[in-house]
Parts: sequence; structure tokens; C-alpha cells
Amino acid sequence: MTVEAPVWTGHVRGSTDYRRLLGALFCAGVATFAQLYSPQAVLPLIAFPVLQRLGKLSRADAAAVAAHYGSVSVVTFAVGAAYLANLGVDYEGYMVVFLVLLEFPALMIGVWLARRGQGEAKLGKVLHEVFAGKSIVLLVGGLLIGWLAGADGLKPLDKVFFDLFKGLLAIFLLEMGLVAASRIGDLRRAGAFLLGFAVVMPLFAGTLGALTASLLGLSVGGAALLATLYASASYIAAPAAMRIAVPEANPALSIGAALGITFPFNLVIGIPAYYWLASQLQGVL
Repeated sequence: MTVEAPVWTGHVRGSTDYRRLLGALFCAGVATFAQLYSPQAVLPLIAFPVLQRLGKLSRADAAAVAAHYGSVSVVTFAVGAAYLANLGVDYEGYMVVFLVLLEFPALMIGVWLARRGQGEAKLGKVLHEVFAGKSIVLLVGGLLIGWLAGADGLKPLDKVFFDLFKGLLAIFLLEMGLVAASRIGDLRRAGAFLLGFAVVMPLFAGTLGALTASLLGLSVGGAALLATLYASASYIAAPAAMRIAVPEANPALSIGAALGITFPFNLVIGIPAYYWLASQLQGVL
């Protein structure tokens, strides 16, 4: 005669064990995001002295460029997700949350680097520009709408948001290509150093992102997307924040490098390279 083991239904809500479990999950979440943020937040701190000392940029220009390369690009992330979809590679569904969270830490560090020697910018205006920027509002709003609606609530919109995504992305990328081409002249005047920086920096950052993803135990697809996020450079949120914090910085340098060189480089060479690196590191660390 076999005796069936009792089915455990979980801790009772409000009990001591339930509160302990919530506390443990909170600490685990803090530890995970500490691992995620720490390497990414280092990027502008690495880029700033390189740009200022080797690139001979002014403090204002170096801080602005560093902030762009520490933040992330929504469009590059979308292309990376489409690349994985074409390969049939799955990734963690919460990667879009990382996209939102990684948007602004580097911007705040860039603002701090700029304000150290550039006079006082009103902190309230800077924070408003960073956290109330179009990209942050749309990303956070999209997450909240998706969470409230659920999978069933979004199903009637599949034709718009999923079936038409690749076509709309292609049209948008054509426009971004025209904008990127218009910035090449600014970079040519900036010299060869910034051109090289716009290629080497995303490769370094992407490698750091792939290593971080491997330590976090992400899948190959998730690691490739995190590496893509690290390697991407913001050209939407960062210019808005830097316009307030560093009005004397030349936006042609930062936007030209991020949009004119790094953005197309990541689309053509970077994303496949980050996927290959993520697959090589899978299970190694």
C-alpha cells in the first residue's frame, strides 16, 4: 500500500515564512540587478578618460560622448531581437525590462561627469529630462499596458504589433540610415580617433555584456541581447539629457559617433558577433 505525499500549497500569506520568502526574493533581485548594473555603469567611467586624454576632447564633449555610449539604444535592441527570431533562438521574456533599466544609469553618471567642472545645471531639470524622456515614458508605459492587458488582452493587436513589426522596422531603419549618413561629415572633421572609438567601444562593451550575461546564467539568446544592449549607444535619451546638463558640448560629436558609426556597425557586424560570443561563452563561466 502506497501513501501519497501531501501536496504543498505554499506558505500562508502573511505568515512568518511567507514574509521571509518575500525578503529572500527581494534580496535575490537586488543582487541580480547589482550584477547587471555594476559593469554597465562602468562604461562611461572608462570612456570618459579615454576620450579626454587620448582623444583630446574637452571635458564637456568627453562627458557627453561617454553618456551616449553608457546608455542603450531601443532600435538596436529591436534589431537584435528580430535577428534572434530569424534564427529561431529564444530568449528570456524579461529582457525588455533590462532595456528600460539600463537606459538611465549611465546618463546620470554622464551628468555627474559633466557637472564636475562645467558649472551648475539644475538637478531637477536634468532628472526630469532623463526620467521623463520619450523613450523612457514609452518603454515603461508599454510594459505597464502589457502587464495590465495580459496575453489575452493583447491578442487582438497581434496583426499590428507582431505581424507588421519587421516591415515597420525596415522602414524606420531606412530613415535612420539617411540620418546617420548626414552625420558622417561631422565625424570626419572630428578626426580618426573618434571614428576608431565608435567601433572599438561597442566591441569592448559587448564583450563585457556577454560575460555579465554568462555570470547571470542567461540563455544564449538572452546573453546575445544583453551584449547588444551593452554595445549599443543611445541617440534619443542621451542627447536630451546632455542638452540640459552640458549645453556647451558639441552634439555633432556624440550623435555623429553613436548614430553615424556605432549604430550601423552594430547592425551589420556587431549583433552577429555578440550572438557568436554568447554562444561560445554559454556554460563556460
